[in-house]
Amino acid sequence: MMKKLAGSLLAGAVLFTVTSANAQLSVDVTGEIDSDLRIAVPAMPTDQNVETPAGATTVLGRQVAEVIASDLRGSGLFRPMGPAGVKQITFPEVTAPDFPTWTSTNAEALVQGFVRANPNGELTVGCYLYDVALKQELTRAGYVIAPREWRRAAHKCADAIYARLSGESPFFDSRIAYIAESGPKENRTKRLAIMDSDGANHRFITNGQSIALTPRFSPDYGSIVYVSYIGKRVRIYVYNIGTGKQRLVTESSNPTFAPRWSPDGKTILYSMAVAGNTDIYKVPATGGTPQRLTNTPGIDVGGSFSPDGSKIVFESDRSGSQQVYVMDASGSNQHRISFGGGRYATPEWSPRGDLIAFTKIAGNFRIGVMSPSGGGERLLTNSWQDEAPTWSPNGRVIQFFRTSQGRSGKSEIWQVDLTGVNERKLPTPIDGSDPAWGPLLP
Repeated sequence: MMKKLAGSLLAGAVLFTVTSANAQLSVDVTGEIDSDLRIAVPAMPTDQNVETPAGATTVLGRQVAEVIASDLRGSGLFRPMGPAGVKQITFPEVTAPDFPTWTSTNAEALVQGFVRANPNGELTVGCYLYDVALKQELTRAGYVIAPREWRRAAHKCADAIYARLSGESPFFDSRIAYIAESGPKENRTKRLAIMDSDGANHRFITNGQSIALTPRFSPDYGSIVYVSYIGKRVRIYVYNIGTGKQRLVTESSNPTFAPRWSPDGKTILYSMAVAGNTDIYKVPATGGTPQRLTNTPGIDVGGSFSPDGSKIVFESDRSGSQQVYVMDASGSNQHRISFGGGRYATPEWSPRGDLIAFTKIAGNFRIGVMSPSGGGERLLTNSWQDEAPTWSPNGRVIQFFRTSQGRSGKSEIWQVDLTGVNERKLPTPIDGSDPAWGPLLP
């Protein structure tokens, strides 16, 4: 359990999310302005070095700072300095920064904090953001955590910093589900795996005896829905992350794929091929009788709900090639919205509701976005084969998987922000595909 704190550092706690209305330091997430802001992140001191199950508090202070710096760097908006190579601060300096020193490093912003062991075995992690030029505090955040959750506290601190400087919702304290792949290209073992947004705390969920495909987190983060192929039977399972148990939602001998949750978590959308025709169905998340939503010749596949649950975006080749369509959640009012050259696949609605991400197939495979009406199309990547976009919780970053050319067909998880400039590869122990970015952790 992670607890937010209120109060002051000198009184033994930290005020959560306090901002200064007069401070002007900020970054631009749209890419219209060069927002490569220099931010110093020294190691976090401790009032007393104490051994914990996760390590000594002095060591944890450096590790928390390293995760914060890595998160900010990975966003593409900041140039973090430290914790290596920058001044080591003392515990009293956390709330009384040595601004002249940081000015001499050309830092525009400063992140300082602390890690303190509590008598009950928990840790308090606090972090402060300062405007170096104005010598002004911009925000502070604090958390009481079990020692094993120190990385979550670091991500939460990075989230508070990102939110204050960008004006956007955060996304670092989230998780990713994906398909871990191994073995030869023509006979891959595909296992369901989950990890933190930066690739840490990785674990495999399935053992590879069956093929796992297309995972998606439930809106409450409690479960993952995915497709499992065992012999000739295809099953949609919901895996409970807390208990490690899974339950069957529906099964068939027909090809079944691309399950997606409704925003309220009560319905699962999926596609199924019957007698050569592929249509989109929905079924209660608890199981039951599926309802067919499309009924046209050709292939209607997957898609996702709009954030308010009123509409569904999907792909269909009913016009002669793969294109993006939108329909009401009931299946009515189906209409095409993509009209650019080439083919369109794997559409995914942004959690903000303002954009739809897709795979554009025109020679190579690229990740792009368009408005819900089909306008404003922009391509964000330009590699040989990028596909299957999934949105960050704040709707500003897209993850996808990239497949290399050649016989190996190596697949990796990548992400790009909406500027199309800041690309980043996520570390995975083996090949990865079908990423699914979950919502912000509660």
